[in-house]
Amino acid sequence: MDTQQQHQDQPLKGTRTNVVQSIRAYRVSDLQEAAQALGHHFLYANLSQALTKQDVLDMIGAQFTLPTHFGKNFDALYDCMTDPLHKSGPQPGFIVVLDQIPTNPKFDKEAREQLIDIFRDTADYWSDRKVPFRCFYSFSVARAAKASDLARAAEVDTEGTEGEVEEKMPTDKLVDVTPQALRMSSPFNAGYWLAAA
Repeated sequence: MDTQQQHQDQPLKGTRTNVVQSIRAYRVSDLQEAAQALGHHFLYANLSQALTKQDVLDMIGAQFTLPTHFGKNFDALYDCMTDPLHKSGPQPGFIVVLDQIPTNPKFDKEAREQLIDIFRDTADYWSDRKVPFRCFYSFSVARAAKASDLARAAEVDTEGTEGEVEEKMPTDKLVDVTPQALRMSSPFNAGYWLAAA
């Protein structure tokens, strides 16, 4: 492999060709550049404004520019990303980013797992056909309230012992505070961690 090819593969060094994983330390721009260098399709969906399963499917459909007959359910999502593409001709490979998958009661842990499983199944489909399919995802983490909101809440909350005001911790605004959700939250959401400091 020549030096230029090694440089082009650098953002994906050590990443299997057919995988679904947390975005971790990867930057979206690096993944987009890697897709361009490798001649792969780059599919990006920012789901930060989604609240429900239908929102997630609508946003993925719009941002991936899926066909208009897309049935707006998980099975239809899988179908759109597999057979029709395979039948349309040889595919060079895919790098997919699902950014800020919602973590709220309307899109709960089960829905998140179903969504990620669809992409795992899609990666398996393309692996069987010797086509690279890498999917990277991040979960949204609700931001803490602004400092002024916290101060106002502290003034109103006088139920503690005399002279004590219960301070609201920034984690009271998190929907999913499991270690896995925190570890897998987007590295691009630095504002949350700065607000919590």
